[in-house]
Amino acid sequence: MSKPFKLVLSLLTFSAAFVPATIASAETEDAEQSAFREAVKFGFSGEAIQGGVMIGDAPAGIRSLTFEGEAVPIDEDGKFIIAFNRDAGQAANLLATLDNGQTVRKFINIAPRKWKIEHVSINRRATTRSAAFMARRGPELEQIGAARAVQSGSKGWRQSFVWPAKGRISGQFGSQRIYNGDPGSYHSGVDIAAPTGTYYVAPADGVVTLAASSPFTLEGNLLMIDHGMGLNSAFLHSSEILVKEGQQVKRGEPIGRIGATGPHLHWSMKWNDARIDPILLTGPMD
Repeated sequence: MSKPFKLVLSLLTFSAAFVPATIASAETEDAEQSAFREAVKFGFSGEAIQGGVMIGDAPAGIRSLTFEGEAVPIDEDGKFIIAFNRDAGQAANLLATLDNGQTVRKFINIAPRKWKIEHVSINRRATTRSAAFMARRGPELEQIGAARAVQSGSKGWRQSFVWPAKGRISGQFGSQRIYNGDPGSYHSGVDIAAPTGTYYVAPADGVVTLAASSPFTLEGNLLMIDHGMGLNSAFLHSSEILVKEGQQVKRGEPIGRIGATGPHLHWSMKWNDARIDPILLTGPMD
């Protein structure tokens, strides 16, 4: 056998032995990468929509989580909550830092909504708040802010929410009037028309963080409940509040009576600074 032929045969033998090992190594790396991507996936329930709420499952081995740069607490089993303001933009992002120092980013596309907008051809009169009003309003806003800052540890945020009362929906979340091109404030909650004195109940478990001892200037008899993880409910214009600050309440438990303003119950919800639509937690009323 000639030397050139032996050399070619030797190279072919070497190549045949080498290529399968390279392929096997690449396949192993791909499998490892695939397993890593699967392990660090986020899971979600709920809608990524303006005014919406989502319950998430954090990736395995997570150390910390931020949403739009703000820290998000995580429950013992990896569940967490995020929400989107009524005027949220088109996208938001979550950033998870793992125990090994690696980071995982998740971009969320937020669906826009068509709000009920009413154009009114009248000029609004300029209103000047009296000194007496401003003297009362400052401390009221401080109480509301303090109530929203309470972290009670309630697990109500993990539950399916129920309607606090049944009746005609007389005011929709996010609706807004435009006065000769000048936008007014949008409606921050949902209004449920019902007779004065009708009981309303806790939509989910929580802890009472504010139970007004006297009517507030704008909200009347105001009741607020923390459902945990930054999620809270406010109930306005009550004729009677049946619970006290610090009291734990259960979903479906009577907590107040509807007042004479309207008469209706105004129910609004926030997650941290985001105003959210209660109907996206309860579903349509039966």
